[in-house]
Amino acid sequence: MLKPVAALTLLALLSACASGPPRTPTKVIERALANAGTTGLAQPGQIVAAESGFARTAREQGQWTAFREYAAPGAVLHGADGPADAATLLRGRANPAQPMRWAPRDVWMSCDSKVAVSQGRFRNEAGLVGNYVTVWQRQDKGDYRWSYHASAPDVPQPPPRPQQARGEDEIVVLAMEMIKGHVADCTGRPADPGPATNPAPLVKGTSADGSLHWLAQQREDGARRFIVLLNKAGEWDEVLDIGFNPG
Repeated sequence: MLKPVAALTLLALLSACASGPPRTPTKVIERALANAGTTGLAQPGQIVAAESGFARTAREQGQWTAFREYAAPGAVLHGADGPADAATLLRGRANPAQPMRWAPRDVWMSCDSKVAVSQGRFRNEAGLVGNYVTVWQRQDKGDYRWSYHASAPDVPQPPPRPQQARGEDEIVVLAMEMIKGHVADCTGRPADPGPATNPAPLVKGTSADGSLHWLAQQREDGARRFIVLLNKAGEWDEVLDIGFNPG
């Protein structure tokens, strides 16, 4: 059962990520796909492609339209007040004038390719930058839809980059040029890690093959924490531990 959430607070958080993503050059996407890695069925480049389509839909059809279109059944948005059902929260929600601009920097994927986590950067209309994480699930037809999403601006904000290094493509192009793909080992399934951290996770998931485990926590002040564990040689390897500020 999901914890009740104040819709306006969560939508304010998500609206903080509102600024239109630029069109990404085809060569940049191709380079990102090539760098994302592949192991058997698991191809992190497919998640890069899904992210690109997600951002393009947000730009062309509207931010909340894209979130609704790319959502898996039961998808969850996790804001400062807790996780909330995305379908309920976004139903009938008007799109902001400009969608957010974002791109992944890392993708972690289960051996069976059915679950993946992307982590990247965004820039909002006010120029604030921050982190986001998205959990992706492969659907019956082979496409990917997001099942969990959390984001927040950095506090404090990083120093401004030199003017010549800045530009409307910076978040997308720089991120895609440095993207890394990671795939779980296919043998030696580890035991369920359980609530190995305190407080216990509010939301969590494990791939069907047991090679990827993720969990999301929340403190009373609204700060959130997201962790990814990947099977490496039959042991859990903590590959991501990222925090999100309350506001």
